[in-house]
Amino acid sequence: MLNYFLRRLGRAVVTIIGISILVFIAARLSGDPTLHMLPEDASAAEVAALRAELGLDQAYWIQYLRYAMHALQGDFGISLRYGEPALPLVLQVVPATLQLALSAFVLAKVAGIALGVVAALNRGTWLDRGLRGGAILADSAPPFWIGMMLILFFSIQLQWLPSSGRLSLESMILPMLAIAIGSIATTLRLTRSSMLETLSADYVKFLRSRGISRRTIVWKHALRNAAIPVVALLGIQLGYLLAGTVIIETVFNWPGVGRLMVEALASRDFPVIQAGALFVSVVTVLLNLAVDMLFGIIDPRIRYE
Repeated sequence: MLNYFLRRLGRAVVTIIGISILVFIAARLSGDPTLHMLPEDASAAEVAALRAELGLDQAYWIQYLRYAMHALQGDFGISLRYGEPALPLVLQVVPATLQLALSAFVLAKVAGIALGVVAALNRGTWLDRGLRGGAILADSAPPFWIGMMLILFFSIQLQWLPSSGRLSLESMILPMLAIAIGSIATTLRLTRSSMLETLSADYVKFLRSRGISRRTIVWKHALRNAAIPVVALLGIQLGYLLAGTVIIETVFNWPGVGRLMVEALASRDFPVIQAGALFVSVVTVLLNLAVDMLFGIIDPRIRYE
């Protein structure tokens, strides 16, 4: 078990380093931040002086090594836009992002598993076909489009729910749905296929022959085994939901990490871009590491393989 954990941990560290390099390079390829910090009539000498002050005149590998050394100490630099340390700016809006992502995650798991079981138990019926068709449509629609349609229908047409901000629990409903719908569809399809496979197993037939009720077989015995593939998807989906908030927070003007990073991208605020992207990446990688460990506990065969 220790070797299994160390291998997964080593891969997680390599992944985080690779992501930090890609984010560092991509941020610098987006443009020169000094153009946003100086007036339009600034001279070439003023631009060069500011670039030297920010260390942007050095080679990329030198800039990255300096960034990495400081990042290991929790220092991601000073925001070029706000003039404050970048990491505290990101951590300040993390609760809003976690509130949105975790709410969508719980909704996706509960609704997806329940609907998947319903589809499996009604295999071949109009209900099963309807759920599968809806899941395919929901899975193929981009979250930002879903968000705009929700705003158009529930906020503009019906005027039931607010379209932006974080003023009340009601304002969280639409962005939560926009993020969760795709994950509900994925969970539904995976639960249905896994449940159908489990219900055809020999031990389920044996339980039926013993006269055990269908409800007990489904919810107490079959669902436990059918949930193994769903558990394997937990870390990936939660990471996807965290990353998905980047666009949704902008659509709904939700004050989280995603909206902060979009604003930082617009102003070429490298420290905030790097701090925000690395935070989301580290959380996602650690979640997948935790799920790997949980999966290894659930199914001991994985540890030995």
